[in-house]
Amino acid sequence: MPSKLEQLVTEFLEHLEIEKGRAQNTLRNYDFYLHRFVDWSGVTTPAGITQDVVRQYRLWLNRALPGREEATMKKNTQNFHLVALRNFLKYLARRDIKTLAPEKIELAKFDARHVEFLEADELERILAVPLDVGRRRKDRRTRERIYSLVQLRDKAILELLFSTGLRVAELSGLTIEQINLKRDEFTVKGKGGKRRVVFLTDEAKRWVKAYLDKRTDLSPYLFVSHDAAGDAREDSGPLTPRSIQRLVEKCAKAAGITKRITPHVLRHTYATTLLRNGADIRSVQAMLGHSSITTTQIYTHVTDKTLREVHKKFHRK
Repeated sequence: MPSKLEQLVTEFLEHLEIEKGRAQNTLRNYDFYLHRFVDWSGVTTPAGITQDVVRQYRLWLNRALPGREEATMKKNTQNFHLVALRNFLKYLARRDIKTLAPEKIELAKFDARHVEFLEADELERILAVPLDVGRRRKDRRTRERIYSLVQLRDKAILELLFSTGLRVAELSGLTIEQINLKRDEFTVKGKGGKRRVVFLTDEAKRWVKAYLDKRTDLSPYLFVSHDAAGDAREDSGPLTPRSIQRLVEKCAKAAGITKRITPHVLRHTYATTLLRNGADIRSVQAMLGHSSITTTQIYTHVTDKTLREVHKKFHRK
């Protein structure tokens, strides 16, 4: 029979699902983090969660665990555990259940996050890769290059990632119905079920249209797997986030880029490009779908043109 604390954890997860509309992935993470705390601590009631218990838990998270003696848990991963516990305590407080005050839990401090992004020449090279590999031929009458369906799909994926700053899971789940190529924008559902508007460049619209015009399958998804003949695989769902990640990595390697490039690096590139070209940080926050401005501020240390101009103007030569 579950303890009182375990039952409250279950009720909290149900609250996140039903009332907060959190994604299944978020629910799985919270379930893991909170049950790890319950299993480790042995606490059975909310009143048993004390500052000393949390302090010991933080020490345990920060030290080497069985199976990974060579490295301690990353600070941001430790914080994921603590944020889950703190939000659980907030939920208990709203229900007037006696427990540790959530503000008593402080997060671990760590160095500022390093943001990886593509420089202009690297971006140009990676965007060109899909059209330079694979099956391509010239029409004898028009002398125009005719690209395969997979080439068009891969080109559309890269252009759309850079045009919109979409997360890979958001891109993977897109349907054809969502994309109106007569307009320069569409709505996407992001983290926590939050909707935001993203915008299409002319290049992104051009290659998405070229890809869709060549498709003959009936799949409702925007990006799907194709067999050797170019047809969508029977009963296949959308292209998975992992497949898109492999595609981006393959194109980066073909472009001669040695650093690790993921779909999220294209999202970083999207944000830094906007800020470098003068966009205000609040607008970029909205376009990225960040709940907090603090998350968006990770880009400012590499994009502050004003500081660069002040340095050039006033630093002694």
